[in-house]
Amino acid sequence: MRKKVLIADDEEDILKLVAFRLDKAGYAVMTAANGREALDLAKKEKPDLILLDLRMPVMDGYELCRMLKSDERLKDIPVIFLTASSAVVVEQKTKEYRAEGYLIKPFKPEELLEKVKRFIE
Repeated sequence: MRKKVLIADDEEDILKLVAFRLDKAGYAVMTAANGREALDLAKKEKPDLILLDLRMPVMDGYELCRMLKSDERLKDIPVIFLTASSAVVVEQKTKEYRAEGYLIKPFKPEELLEKVKRFIE
């Protein structure tokens, strides 16, 4: 059975690119354009990993991560932040919100696949 990855990003180009790469690598991909949509999908589908943009409408990535990590059924799903912020800022926020990792945009497809594999293979 294919591992499920949920990608939440309001930038359609990023969403399509990441979804394409992961699908091609053999993952079952779900996408959400905002935090609320992502939370609903996470509750319904229980993905194996969540890739999460930090700046999104409706609910940002930080708030979504906080809600995921405080939900008994979802707290063990690895979360990787996708962000254009500086590494120093996002590294601190990754710890603060108990996310498992981060990728700085723009990133190489190899970096993305390596990070995903580290948490769900």
